[in-house]
Amino acid sequence: MFRPFLHALACLVALAALSGCGRSRADLVILNGAEPETLDPHLMTGQLEQRIAYALYEGLTAYNAKAEIQPGVAERWEISTDGRAYTFHLRRDAKWSDGSPVTARDFVESWRRCLEPSTAAEFAYQLHYIRGAAAFNEGRTKDFATVSVVAADKWTLRVELENPTPFFLGLCATSPALPVHSSTRAASDGTWMRPGRMITNGAFILDAWRLNDRIRLRRSDQYWNRASVRMATMDLLPVSRPNTALNLYAAGQADVMMDKFLTPASLIGDLRRRPDFHAAPFLGTMFIRFNTTRRPFEDPRVRLAFSHAIDRAVICEKITRAGEVPAFSMVPPGAGGYQPPRPGSDFDPEQARRLLAEAGFPGGRGFPPVDYLYNEGELYSAVAVELQAMFQRVLGVNIGLRPMENKVYLRTMSSLDYDLSRSSWIGDYDDPNTFLDVFTAASGNNRTGWKDPRYDALIARAAAEVDPAKRREIFTEAERRLVSEAAPVAPLHYFVGIQMFDPAKIGGLESNLLDEHPLREIYRK
Repeated sequence: MFRPFLHALACLVALAALSGCGRSRADLVILNGAEPETLDPHLMTGQLEQRIAYALYEGLTAYNAKAEIQPGVAERWEISTDGRAYTFHLRRDAKWSDGSPVTARDFVESWRRCLEPSTAAEFAYQLHYIRGAAAFNEGRTKDFATVSVVAADKWTLRVELENPTPFFLGLCATSPALPVHSSTRAASDGTWMRPGRMITNGAFILDAWRLNDRIRLRRSDQYWNRASVRMATMDLLPVSRPNTALNLYAAGQADVMMDKFLTPASLIGDLRRRPDFHAAPFLGTMFIRFNTTRRPFEDPRVRLAFSHAIDRAVICEKITRAGEVPAFSMVPPGAGGYQPPRPGSDFDPEQARRLLAEAGFPGGRGFPPVDYLYNEGELYSAVAVELQAMFQRVLGVNIGLRPMENKVYLRTMSSLDYDLSRSSWIGDYDDPNTFLDVFTAASGNNRTGWKDPRYDALIARAAAEVDPAKRREIFTEAERRLVSEAAPVAPLHYFVGIQMFDPAKIGGLESNLLDEHPLREIYRK
């Protein structure tokens, strides 16, 4: 099945060669997914953008190939006995790509910028664990001095948290906590992300960015651990169509396919038998968001009816086919030792029809026109068609399908210009909180319009709870509220990560629970 498919490569290979015309091949070429929405670490929301950000920038801490936290700009740190105060000691050989030192003040100013309400950073809530950060970010105070992040001197950063936060070192490696070069950003009037102007502190610099062609990264001469970065240049190709991606990879135009959604769903059964196919579960969940501000999804009975109408096993067995497991919770089992409540949203056609009738739409009669929003891609499209059939068959409801290019899809979902939407979440750290705090009222990544004081109070209680067992109990109660009662979301399946690469030629790629694959770790053998 796969071999005849390769016979159609010739025209696509020619197209690939044309797109790189006049440009030598980089040392390593990676198929990274769609065109990045932004390279601003404080404004990005997607995994493919963050992968680039972690190559260009480095936080106080960083993940290695096994998704283990290691020192980054901070060479060491101390944590107070109560777990609330952190003192980071910055390495003195950490430099920006222009040769200037990375200082504690750079982190203070960058975190301030991320928390400024005018920045509108959707991930700013991940810094709310810092004392005073939430009040500043939400505009309840304009005095940044009330936020407990202080440059004690040029090389020492002190941070005080609201509560003990066991995953805080992991947060320090994520995009909202990355430093940006403040003076360049302020002086360049929005053009600071252009090649030649962008000053970064990570393993790579931005050498070129040609829209719909490639991003070229070049190893930074100023990076403190430059000797560990084995690739001098790296190209990231913005390809979103799976067949195109596989053809480019098979023809040797790319060394690595980095994302599961670049794998043609119809070929997964054959590809799984190949030695260059690598699949492993990680902390990620595919789910549906409901716009709770729009009729009829303002009614939780309608949302629950749709959730109970989904046969998740069919989606996993018929469409995704890479070993995914049906999801009945937002948090994958085992995250931080947590086991989610079960069942949360079983396939139950009778219950689905009863709830829809109670909401005033017996047999789907009178149900208004609604559309399912999703970003373009073979897998997303196949799931959308299957969901459309399930909702019609179980509920008697016809939904329209609304595919969009990735950038437009993200903006549309953020502006709540949708009815129901394909969504996914990948854990930023190994803890249930990384999935559950997304849906608090203060979270910029909520994107459902749902605001529930009871739920917010539970997440706040969990943040203040130091006993691990009691904390897990609170999370269980919160997840029941999220999935089984209010249901602004409907989980579909847990993720299995897929990469395609020849292990005899490529090193530095290791399966891990966070699906973190730092570009600085990857190399050609």
